[in-house]
Amino acid sequence: MDDLLTPEELGIRAAVRRWAADRVLPGVAEWYERGELPVVRELARELGSLGALGMTLEGYGCAGAGAVQYGLTCLELEAADSGIRSLVSVQGSLAMYAIHRHGSSEQRERWLPVMAAGEAIGCFGLTEPDHGSDPGSMRTRARREGSDWVLTGRKTWITNAPIADVAVVWARTEEGIRGFVVPTDTPGLSAPEIRHKWSLRASVTGELVLDGVRLPADAVLPGARGLGAPLGCLGHARYGIVWGAPGAARSCLETALEYSRTREQFGRPIGGFQLTQAKLADMAVELHKALLLALHLGRRMEAGSLTPEQISFGKLNNVREALEICRTSRTVLGANGISLEYPVMRHATNLESVLTYEGTSEMHQLVVGKALTGLDAFRG
Repeated sequence: MDDLLTPEELGIRAAVRRWAADRVLPGVAEWYERGELPVVRELARELGSLGALGMTLEGYGCAGAGAVQYGLTCLELEAADSGIRSLVSVQGSLAMYAIHRHGSSEQRERWLPVMAAGEAIGCFGLTEPDHGSDPGSMRTRARREGSDWVLTGRKTWITNAPIADVAVVWARTEEGIRGFVVPTDTPGLSAPEIRHKWSLRASVTGELVLDGVRLPADAVLPGARGLGAPLGCLGHARYGIVWGAPGAARSCLETALEYSRTREQFGRPIGGFQLTQAKLADMAVELHKALLLALHLGRRMEAGSLTPEQISFGKLNNVREALEICRTSRTVLGANGISLEYPVMRHATNLESVLTYEGTSEMHQLVVGKALTGLDAFRG
Protein backbone atom coordinates (compact mmCIF):
# COMPACT_ATOMS: atom_id res chain seq x y z
CA MET A 1 0.00 0.00 0.00
CA ASP A 2 2.93 2.36 0.60
CA ASP A 3 3.28 3.02 -3.13
CA LEU A 4 -0.23 4.52 -3.06
CA LEU A 5 0.56 7.00 -0.29
CA THR A 6 2.07 10.47 -0.60
CA PRO A 7 5.30 11.45 1.19
CA GLU A 8 3.22 13.58 3.58
CA GLU A 9 0.96 10.62 4.41
CA LEU A 10 3.93 8.34 5.00
CA GLY A 11 5.49 10.99 7.23
CA ILE A 12 2.39 11.34 9.40
CA ARG A 13 2.09 7.57 9.70
CA ALA A 14 5.71 7.29 10.79
CA ALA A 15 5.37 10.12 13.32
CA VAL A 16 2.26 8.64 14.95
CA ARG A 17 3.82 5.17 15.00
CA ARG A 18 6.90 6.54 16.79
CA TRP A 19 4.76 8.43 19.29
CA ALA A 20 2.65 5.34 20.04
CA ALA A 21 5.77 3.20 20.45
CA ASP A 22 7.31 5.69 22.87
CA ARG A 23 4.25 6.79 24.85
CA VAL A 24 1.62 4.04 24.71
CA LEU A 25 3.19 0.63 24.22
CA PRO A 26 5.46 0.74 27.30
CA GLY A 27 2.52 1.25 29.67
CA VAL A 28 -0.63 0.02 27.95
CA ALA A 29 -0.57 -3.56 29.26
CA GLU A 30 -0.40 -2.26 32.84
CA TRP A 31 -3.16 0.31 32.18
CA TYR A 32 -5.30 -2.41 30.66
CA GLU A 33 -4.71 -4.75 33.59
CA ARG A 34 -5.56 -1.99 36.08
CA GLY A 35 -8.57 -0.89 34.06
CA GLU A 36 -7.61 2.77 33.93
CA LEU A 37 -5.79 5.37 31.85
CA PRO A 38 -4.00 7.46 34.46
CA VAL A 39 -2.12 9.65 31.97
CA VAL A 40 -5.09 10.49 29.77
CA ARG A 41 -4.76 14.28 30.02
CA GLU A 42 -1.03 14.13 29.40
CA LEU A 43 -1.59 11.93 26.34
CA ALA A 44 -4.34 14.24 25.10
CA ARG A 45 -2.02 17.24 25.17
CA GLU A 46 0.65 15.28 23.30
CA LEU A 47 -1.89 14.15 20.71
CA GLY A 48 -2.87 17.79 20.34
CA SER A 49 0.74 18.69 19.66
CA LEU A 50 0.82 15.98 17.00
CA GLY A 51 -2.21 17.57 15.34
CA ALA A 52 -4.27 14.39 15.85
CA LEU A 53 -7.29 16.01 17.53
CA GLY A 54 -9.94 17.29 15.13
CA MET A 55 -7.37 16.41 12.51
CA THR A 56 -9.48 16.92 9.36
CA LEU A 57 -11.15 20.13 10.56
CA GLU A 58 -10.15 23.54 9.25
CA GLY A 59 -9.21 26.50 11.42
CA TYR A 60 -9.35 26.97 15.19
CA GLY A 61 -5.93 25.35 15.63
CA CYS A 62 -6.95 22.16 13.79
CA ALA A 63 -4.57 20.52 11.34
CA GLY A 64 -6.84 20.54 8.28
CA ALA A 65 -5.38 17.18 7.26
CA GLY A 66 -6.69 14.89 4.56
CA ALA A 67 -8.94 11.93 5.22
CA VAL A 68 -6.19 9.41 4.46
CA GLN A 69 -3.79 11.17 6.81
CA TYR A 70 -6.41 10.92 9.54
CA GLY A 71 -7.06 7.29 8.68
CA LEU A 72 -3.38 6.41 8.94
CA THR A 73 -3.30 8.12 12.33
CA CYS A 74 -6.19 5.93 13.49
CA LEU A 75 -4.41 2.87 12.09
CA GLU A 76 -1.27 3.51 14.13
CA LEU A 77 -3.12 4.50 17.30
CA GLU A 78 -5.26 1.37 17.28
CA ALA A 79 -2.22 -0.77 16.54
CA ALA A 80 -1.16 0.40 20.01
CA ASP A 81 -4.60 0.16 21.64
CA SER A 82 -8.22 0.71 20.66
CA GLY A 83 -8.75 2.84 23.74
CA ILE A 84 -6.25 5.45 22.55
CA ARG A 85 -7.85 5.58 19.12
CA SER A 86 -11.25 5.92 20.81
CA LEU A 87 -9.99 8.91 22.77
CA VAL A 88 -9.00 10.60 19.51
CA SER A 89 -12.15 9.57 17.62
CA VAL A 90 -14.54 10.83 20.28
CA GLN A 91 -12.64 14.05 20.77
CA GLY A 92 -12.18 14.91 17.11
CA SER A 93 -14.73 13.04 15.01
CA LEU A 94 -17.67 13.39 17.41
CA ALA A 95 -17.41 16.26 19.90
CA MET A 96 -15.23 18.64 17.89
CA TYR A 97 -16.82 17.70 14.57
CA ALA A 98 -20.31 18.42 15.97
CA ILE A 99 -19.25 21.85 17.24
CA HIS A 100 -17.33 22.67 14.06
CA ARG A 101 -20.13 21.61 11.73
CA HIS A 102 -23.23 22.65 13.69
CA GLY A 103 -22.02 25.15 16.27
CA SER A 104 -22.17 28.93 16.42
CA SER A 105 -19.07 31.03 15.90
CA GLU A 106 -18.98 31.68 19.65
CA GLN A 107 -19.12 27.95 20.44
CA ARG A 108 -16.37 27.22 17.95
CA GLU A 109 -14.13 29.98 19.26
CA ARG A 110 -14.64 28.94 22.86
CA TRP A 111 -14.10 25.20 22.54
CA LEU A 112 -12.30 24.15 19.38
CA PRO A 113 -8.85 25.72 19.99
CA VAL A 114 -8.51 24.23 23.47
CA MET A 115 -9.86 20.88 22.31
CA ALA A 116 -7.49 20.80 19.34
CA ALA A 117 -4.62 21.40 21.76
CA GLY A 118 -5.80 18.65 24.10
CA GLU A 119 -6.26 21.19 26.89
CA ALA A 120 -9.98 20.43 27.07
CA ILE A 121 -11.52 16.99 26.58
CA GLY A 122 -14.93 16.41 25.04
CA CYS A 123 -17.49 13.62 24.93
CA PHE A 124 -20.57 12.86 22.83
CA GLY A 125 -23.81 12.00 24.61
CA LEU A 126 -26.14 10.05 22.32
CA THR A 127 -26.47 6.43 23.50
CA GLU A 128 -28.95 5.80 26.31
CA PRO A 129 -29.45 2.79 28.61
CA ASP A 130 -32.52 1.65 26.66
CA HIS A 131 -31.67 3.06 23.25
CA GLY A 132 -28.42 2.12 21.53
CA SER A 133 -29.10 1.07 17.94
CA ASP A 134 -32.31 3.15 17.91
CA PRO A 135 -31.21 6.63 19.00
CA GLY A 136 -34.37 8.15 17.52
CA SER A 137 -36.26 6.74 20.52
CA MET A 138 -34.12 8.65 23.05
CA ARG A 139 -35.82 9.74 26.27
CA THR A 140 -33.52 12.60 27.22
CA ARG A 141 -35.59 15.79 27.05
CA ALA A 142 -34.80 19.46 26.70
CA ARG A 143 -37.61 21.90 27.49
CA ARG A 144 -37.67 25.64 27.29
CA GLU A 145 -38.04 27.61 30.50
CA GLY A 146 -38.00 31.28 29.67
CA SER A 147 -34.94 31.85 27.54
CA ASP A 148 -33.16 28.86 29.07
CA TRP A 149 -33.11 25.17 28.24
CA VAL A 150 -33.53 22.52 30.95
CA LEU A 151 -32.19 19.04 30.18
CA THR A 152 -33.22 15.84 31.94
CA GLY A 153 -32.14 12.32 31.04
CA ARG A 154 -29.34 9.82 31.04
CA LYS A 155 -26.69 8.74 28.57
CA THR A 156 -24.47 5.68 28.93
CA TRP A 157 -21.33 4.07 27.49
CA ILE A 158 -19.93 7.54 26.85
CA THR A 159 -16.18 7.53 26.18
CA ASN A 160 -14.32 10.31 28.03
CA ALA A 161 -17.43 11.30 30.07
CA PRO A 162 -15.86 11.15 33.58
CA ILE A 163 -12.91 13.33 32.52
CA ALA A 164 -14.60 15.56 29.95
CA ASP A 165 -14.69 19.34 30.19
CA VAL A 166 -17.53 19.62 27.68
CA ALA A 167 -20.25 17.27 26.49
CA VAL A 168 -22.21 17.43 23.26
CA VAL A 169 -25.60 16.11 24.40
CA TRP A 170 -28.49 15.17 22.14
CA ALA A 171 -32.03 15.54 23.45
CA ARG A 172 -35.61 15.49 22.27
CA THR A 173 -37.37 18.89 22.17
CA GLU A 174 -40.68 20.15 20.88
CA GLU A 175 -38.81 21.06 17.71
CA GLY A 176 -37.30 17.58 17.30
CA ILE A 177 -33.88 16.29 18.27
CA ARG A 178 -31.36 19.05 19.06
CA GLY A 179 -27.76 19.12 20.19
CA PHE A 180 -26.43 21.08 23.17
CA VAL A 181 -22.93 22.13 24.21
CA VAL A 182 -22.80 21.41 27.94
CA PRO A 183 -19.81 22.35 30.13
CA THR A 184 -19.45 19.43 32.52
CA ASP A 185 -19.25 21.69 35.59
CA THR A 186 -22.86 22.78 34.97
CA PRO A 187 -25.00 22.10 38.08
CA GLY A 188 -27.16 19.01 37.74
CA LEU A 189 -24.72 17.14 35.48
CA SER A 190 -22.78 14.17 36.81
CA ALA A 191 -20.61 11.64 34.99
CA PRO A 192 -20.07 8.45 37.03
CA GLU A 193 -17.44 6.13 35.64
CA ILE A 194 -18.42 2.68 34.36
CA ARG A 195 -16.13 0.11 35.94
CA HIS A 196 -15.68 -3.67 35.62
CA LYS A 197 -15.25 -3.61 31.85
CA TRP A 198 -13.44 -6.50 30.19
CA SER A 199 -12.87 -4.52 26.99
CA LEU A 200 -11.42 -1.06 26.30
CA ARG A 201 -9.95 -1.14 29.77
CA ALA A 202 -7.32 1.48 28.90
CA SER A 203 -10.11 3.93 28.13
CA VAL A 204 -12.31 6.08 30.37
CA THR A 205 -16.01 5.30 30.00
CA GLY A 206 -18.97 6.67 31.92
CA GLU A 207 -22.52 7.93 32.01
CA LEU A 208 -23.95 11.41 31.68
CA VAL A 209 -26.74 11.96 34.18
CA LEU A 210 -28.70 15.17 33.54
CA ASP A 211 -30.91 16.17 36.45
CA GLY A 212 -32.56 19.45 35.50
CA VAL A 213 -29.42 20.85 33.85
CA ARG A 214 -30.12 24.50 33.08
CA LEU A 215 -28.42 25.97 30.05
CA PRO A 216 -28.57 29.39 28.42
CA ALA A 217 -30.27 29.79 25.05
CA ASP A 218 -26.92 29.91 23.25
CA ALA A 219 -25.99 26.38 24.41
CA VAL A 220 -27.97 24.81 21.58
CA LEU A 221 -26.11 23.87 18.39
CA PRO A 222 -27.86 26.18 15.89
CA GLY A 223 -27.08 24.07 12.83
CA ALA A 224 -28.23 20.72 14.25
CA ARG A 225 -31.86 19.80 13.77
CA GLY A 226 -33.14 16.25 13.61
CA LEU A 227 -31.53 12.85 13.97
CA GLY A 228 -29.45 13.35 10.83
CA ALA A 229 -27.11 15.68 12.71
CA PRO A 230 -25.76 13.17 15.26
CA LEU A 231 -25.81 10.38 12.69
CA GLY A 232 -23.64 12.51 10.41
CA CYS A 233 -21.12 12.86 13.23
CA LEU A 234 -21.18 9.10 13.76
CA GLY A 235 -20.40 8.56 10.09
CA HIS A 236 -17.22 10.58 10.49
CA ALA A 237 -16.22 8.51 13.53
CA ARG A 238 -17.03 5.22 11.79
CA TYR A 239 -14.66 6.16 9.01
CA GLY A 240 -11.85 6.27 11.58
CA ILE A 241 -12.78 2.79 12.75
CA VAL A 242 -12.50 1.49 9.17
CA TRP A 243 -8.80 2.35 9.46
CA GLY A 244 -8.31 1.67 13.15
CA ALA A 245 -9.48 -1.94 13.31
CA PRO A 246 -6.86 -3.16 10.79
CA GLY A 247 -4.25 -1.55 13.04
CA ALA A 248 -5.19 -3.90 15.86
CA ALA A 249 -5.20 -6.79 13.39
CA ARG A 250 -1.75 -5.84 12.09
CA SER A 251 -0.33 -5.86 15.61
CA CYS A 252 -1.72 -9.35 16.18
CA LEU A 253 -0.49 -10.70 12.84
CA GLU A 254 3.00 -9.30 13.41
CA THR A 255 3.04 -10.93 16.84
CA ALA A 256 1.89 -14.27 15.43
CA LEU A 257 4.49 -14.12 12.65
CA GLU A 258 7.34 -13.45 15.04
CA TYR A 259 6.13 -16.12 17.44
CA SER A 260 5.82 -18.69 14.65
CA ARG A 261 9.46 -18.17 13.67
CA THR A 262 10.83 -18.67 17.19
CA ARG A 263 8.44 -21.10 18.90
CA GLU A 264 9.59 -24.66 18.33
CA GLN A 265 7.53 -27.83 18.57
CA PHE A 266 8.43 -31.29 17.29
CA GLY A 267 11.95 -30.09 16.59
CA ARG A 268 11.28 -27.05 14.38
CA PRO A 269 9.58 -23.62 14.35
CA ILE A 270 5.80 -23.86 14.20
CA GLY A 271 5.87 -21.42 11.27
CA GLY A 272 7.21 -24.27 9.18
CA PHE A 273 4.02 -26.32 9.56
CA GLN A 274 1.41 -26.16 6.84
CA LEU A 275 -1.55 -25.43 9.15
CA THR A 276 0.26 -22.48 10.72
CA GLN A 277 1.25 -21.10 7.32
CA ALA A 278 -2.34 -21.41 6.13
CA LYS A 279 -3.48 -19.31 9.09
CA LEU A 280 -0.80 -16.70 8.48
CA ALA A 281 -1.58 -16.51 4.78
CA ASP A 282 -5.31 -16.09 5.33
CA MET A 283 -4.74 -13.40 7.94
CA ALA A 284 -2.36 -11.50 5.65
CA VAL A 285 -4.86 -11.63 2.79
CA GLU A 286 -7.72 -10.28 4.91
CA LEU A 287 -5.57 -7.60 6.54
CA HIS A 288 -4.35 -6.18 3.25
CA LYS A 289 -7.80 -6.30 1.69
CA ALA A 290 -9.04 -4.29 4.68
CA LEU A 291 -6.24 -1.74 4.30
CA LEU A 292 -6.91 -1.29 0.60
CA LEU A 293 -10.63 -0.86 1.30
CA ALA A 294 -9.83 1.78 3.94
CA LEU A 295 -7.58 3.60 1.51
CA HIS A 296 -10.22 3.50 -1.22
CA LEU A 297 -12.85 4.95 1.13
CA GLY A 298 -10.37 7.59 2.25
CA ARG A 299 -9.78 8.73 -1.29
CA ARG A 300 -13.54 8.85 -1.84
CA MET A 301 -13.93 11.00 1.29
CA GLU A 302 -11.25 13.37 0.03
CA ALA A 303 -13.09 13.59 -3.30
CA GLY A 304 -16.37 14.34 -1.53
CA SER A 305 -18.06 11.21 -2.88
CA LEU A 306 -18.08 8.88 0.14
CA THR A 307 -21.59 7.74 1.12
CA PRO A 308 -22.87 6.49 4.50
CA GLU A 309 -23.55 3.09 2.98
CA GLN A 310 -19.92 2.79 1.91
CA ILE A 311 -18.76 3.67 5.44
CA SER A 312 -21.05 0.92 6.75
CA PHE A 313 -19.53 -1.46 4.19
CA GLY A 314 -16.06 -0.61 5.50
CA LYS A 315 -16.86 -0.84 9.19
CA LEU A 316 -18.75 -4.12 8.75
CA ASN A 317 -15.92 -5.79 6.84
CA ASN A 318 -12.88 -4.38 8.56
CA VAL A 319 -13.93 -4.84 12.18
CA ARG A 320 -15.30 -8.32 11.54
CA GLU A 321 -12.13 -9.43 9.74
CA ALA A 322 -9.84 -7.74 12.27
CA LEU A 323 -11.51 -9.60 15.10
CA GLU A 324 -11.09 -12.90 13.27
CA ILE A 325 -7.40 -12.12 12.70
CA CYS A 326 -6.97 -11.47 16.42
CA ARG A 327 -8.68 -14.73 17.33
CA THR A 328 -6.64 -16.72 14.82
CA SER A 329 -3.41 -15.09 16.02
CA ARG A 330 -4.29 -16.23 19.51
CA THR A 331 -4.42 -19.84 18.29
CA VAL A 332 -0.94 -19.48 16.79
CA LEU A 333 0.37 -18.38 20.19
CA GLY A 334 -1.45 -21.18 21.97
CA ALA A 335 -1.73 -20.68 25.71
CA ASN A 336 0.67 -17.75 25.55
CA GLY A 337 -1.94 -15.92 23.49
CA ILE A 338 -3.97 -15.13 26.59
CA SER A 339 -1.04 -13.49 28.39
CA LEU A 340 -0.71 -9.70 28.57
CA GLU A 341 2.94 -10.27 27.75
CA TYR A 342 1.60 -10.26 24.20
CA PRO A 343 -0.94 -7.77 22.76
CA VAL A 344 -3.20 -10.34 21.10
CA MET A 345 -5.87 -10.95 23.75
CA ARG A 346 -5.97 -7.25 24.62
CA HIS A 347 -6.68 -6.37 21.00
CA ALA A 348 -9.24 -9.17 20.69
CA THR A 349 -11.22 -8.06 23.72
CA ASN A 350 -11.04 -4.42 22.64
CA LEU A 351 -12.41 -5.27 19.22
CA GLU A 352 -15.43 -6.89 20.82
CA SER A 353 -16.42 -3.35 21.82
CA VAL A 354 -15.46 -1.88 18.45
CA LEU A 355 -17.70 -4.50 16.84
CA THR A 356 -20.63 -3.02 18.79
CA TYR A 357 -20.07 0.72 19.06
CA GLU A 358 -20.68 3.20 16.26
CA GLY A 359 -23.28 0.76 14.95
CA THR A 360 -23.36 -2.99 15.48
CA SER A 361 -22.50 -5.38 12.67
CA GLU A 362 -26.20 -6.18 12.37
CA MET A 363 -27.07 -2.52 11.84
CA HIS A 364 -24.42 -2.14 9.17
CA GLN A 365 -25.61 -5.31 7.46
CA LEU A 366 -29.07 -3.74 7.27
CA VAL A 367 -27.65 -0.49 5.91
CA VAL A 368 -25.88 -2.40 3.15
CA GLY A 369 -28.93 -4.60 2.63
CA LYS A 370 -31.15 -1.57 2.16
CA ALA A 371 -28.68 -0.12 -0.34
CA LEU A 372 -28.75 -3.39 -2.28
CA THR A 373 -32.52 -3.97 -2.26
CA GLY A 374 -34.05 -0.55 -1.77
CA LEU A 375 -36.12 -2.07 1.06
CA ASP A 376 -35.91 -0.86 4.68
CA ALA A 377 -35.62 -3.77 7.14
CA PHE A 378 -34.91 -1.69 10.24
CA ARG A 379 -38.52 -1.70 11.42
CA GLY A 380 -40.96 -4.60 11.20
